Amino acid sequence: MQCDVCHAKEATVFLTQIIEGKMQKINLCEGCSKSKGVSDPTGFELADLLVGLGTTPQLDLQTAPLKCPVCEFTQTEFKKAGRLGCSHCYDTFSEMVQSMLKNMHKGMRHEGKVPVRHRKLRLYHERLKTLNETLQEAVAAEEYEKAATIRDEIHQLESEAASL
Repeated sequence: MQCDVCHAKEATVFLTQIIEGKMQKINLCEGCSKSKGVSDPTGFELADLLVGLGTTPQLDLQTAPLKCPVCEFTQTEFKKAGRLGCSHCYDTFSEMVQSMLKNMHKGMRHEGKVPVRHRKLRLYHERLKTLNETLQEAVAAEEYEKAATIRDEIHQLESEAASL
């Protein structure tokens, strides 16, 4: 199992923290565990580590402490509580929130559950719209051979859609 911080070395330290019934697990290599202060149990917060796991680098608290201009919620309070103080905090702590979401979920866009048939129809309509736009561009640029190919692709897509 790889380290969740550096993604390069084999994890040798495995941490589990349960807060309000929710379990969080983190896997660290020896070097990352030492750099995050795991050897000192009083100075280590799993929330601090989870905030710094994204693609953006962890913000240094000593040089630039972040603070919400409206509710004065600080970066330290956010890390400890795991939630934000007000709606303006999302703007202030946007980099941290985005990096946390990237690690917790598949992507940044929530799609929810969609019936299979509806998803196929949506993809069909998106593809058809793209092809029609490309066709219009090809005709406008007088690229008639390309336009004919796109037209044939549209006809094939429409015939496949009849079975949906």
